[in-house]
Amino acid sequence: MIIGVPKEIKSNEDRIALLPVGVETFVKMGHSVLVEKNGGVGSGIEDEEYTKAGATLVGTPDEIFEKSDMIMKVKEPLAPEYTLLREGQVVFTYFHFAASEELTRAMMDAKIVAIAYETVQTADEKLPLLIPMSEVAGRMAIQQGAKYLEKRMGGRGILLGGVPGVEPARVVILGGGVVGTNAAKMAAGLGANVAILDIDLERLRYLDDIMPGNVSTVMSNSYNIRNAISEADLLVGAVLIPGAKAPRLVTRDMLKLMKPRSVITDVAVDQGGCVETCKPTTHEEPTYIVDDVLHYCVANMPGAVPRTSTLALTNATFPYAQEIVEKGYEEAIRTNPEIAAGVNIIDGKITHPGVSEAFQLDYYPLEEVLG
Repeated sequence: MIIGVPKEIKSNEDRIALLPVGVETFVKMGHSVLVEKNGGVGSGIEDEEYTKAGATLVGTPDEIFEKSDMIMKVKEPLAPEYTLLREGQVVFTYFHFAASEELTRAMMDAKIVAIAYETVQTADEKLPLLIPMSEVAGRMAIQQGAKYLEKRMGGRGILLGGVPGVEPARVVILGGGVVGTNAAKMAAGLGANVAILDIDLERLRYLDDIMPGNVSTVMSNSYNIRNAISEADLLVGAVLIPGAKAPRLVTRDMLKLMKPRSVITDVAVDQGGCVETCKPTTHEEPTYIVDDVLHYCVANMPGAVPRTSTLALTNATFPYAQEIVEKGYEEAIRTNPEIAAGVNIIDGKITHPGVSEAFQLDYYPLEEVLG
C-alpha cells in the first residue's frame, strides 16, 4: 500500500498526521510512504528526518493524492483538495461532517472511504482519537480566554486568578467531558472560580470528587445556564455529541445576560458550536464581537501548539492507521468495531447516523454497504 501524507493547507495549521517513526514502521511492513516537502516543519520535524525513516519526499499535493491508496491528514479536505481525491481512496483524518454540508456532499461525490478520527469509538463509548486534541483544546480554551479577557485584547480587563483582595474571574464551562474537565483543571489551577454544567449526574458526582474547592458542579438546564452565564467572565463551550451537530445551549437572546466584554471560547465550533452566535474563525482572525461579547471560535485550536498536538495526536492515531494498512480497510472495518465506528462515508453513501441526521440525507448501515 502507498500511504500519502500531504501538508495541511488550512489557515495556520502546522500539525502533520504521521511522525518519522510511523514512516519507519510502515516501510518495515513493506509499504511506501509519500510525504509532502516541508509538511512537518511547523511541528519541528525536518524533511531529512522523514527521508532517513524511508519516506519519499514529494513536491506537490497533486502527486500524493494521485499515487496514494490511503491519505493521512489532520484536518478535513478543503475545496482545493476535493478534485484531487480518487474514488475508493481511504482518507483518515478529522472530518467533523456535521458542521459542513458542503464538505459532506463533496466527499460523497468523490466516493472516498472517509474514516473520521472523531467518531472512532471504543466499546465503553470513549473517543480515543478525539481525546488527545480535546485535552489540548480544553486547556487552550482557558489559555486563550485568559488572554482575551485582557483589556488590550478587547476583554473586560480581568486577571483570571485575581490577586489578594480582588475576586478572581468566574469561568463557566458547558460540558463535563474531556474538554470541559481539562478546561476546569486549567482554570482552577490559575485560581478562577469555576462552574461546570452537565446533564449527566454521575459525571457531575465524579467531577465533584476530583476537582479542587474552587470548582462547583451544576446540573445543566436552560434555567441554570441562564443564571451561570449572567455571572461569567469567561464561558467555555465544551459539548460533544459524537458525529452530530452540537446542541445550541446559548441562544442569541441570552447574550444580553452576559457582562459587557465577557469572553466566549466555543470548542464545539468543529461540530457547529453550542453557542448560536458561534461561527468558525482562524488563528489569523480569531475573534469577533456580538452584542458586546467577545467570541473566540477558532476551529483548529490545537494547531496553535503544533509540536505538542502532533505528538499527542499521532500517539493515538498510528495504531489504527497501522491496522488499516496491514489488513486493508475492508478487513479492518469488519474485524475492528472501533474502526468501523469511524467510517462516515463509503462509496458515496453516509454510514454514520449523526451525519445523516444533520442534513436529512439518506443513511446506509455499514454492513449493508460492505455487503
